[in-house]
Amino acid sequence: MNQQLQTRQKQQMLEATPCYEGGCACGKVRYRATANPMIVHACHCRLCQRQTGSSNVVNALFEADRITLLSGELTIDLLPTPSGNGQLVWRCNDCKVAVWSAYLINAEGENMLFLRVGTLDEPAMMPPDVHIFTSTRLPWYIIPDDQPAVERFYDVEATWSAESKRRRKALTEKTG
Repeated sequence: MNQQLQTRQKQQMLEATPCYEGGCACGKVRYRATANPMIVHACHCRLCQRQTGSSNVVNALFEADRITLLSGELTIDLLPTPSGNGQLVWRCNDCKVAVWSAYLINAEGENMLFLRVGTLDEPAMMPPDVHIFTSTRLPWYIIPDDQPAVERFYDVEATWSAESKRRRKALTEKTG
């Protein structure tokens, strides 16, 4: 299936679903996201591999005010990042599953959350828009030829939709 058709089908699925719900492994933490993500990343960097214990992490970027904690308690951990600024990770107090994070290198800070797609009730609804840091992707992880992938990070202006750029600008102005 070509990339344009996949993108169109994904957009139709997202538009048909006004909100998304998810939670942790033990079920105590439940949340709701009330918007479509600005973009969905599959990050293959070594740090994400180590912190998740997996080949990559898939994050959907949302404005923090569009994610609501419905139940449970979260612990916030500060984890190191190559920038030196760190990343805040919100985890279930009980099972310790990471549900979202905020990278402190971004101008948006805690106002833009990286929701862990695997914690959604229906994670198939948010496939990656782009694969990042593929220079350290594990060799057996095959990225389809029609999916955008970059060795490090992408150019936001060239990759994000106009609507997502508008939403990000509003966040930057809010924190400004």
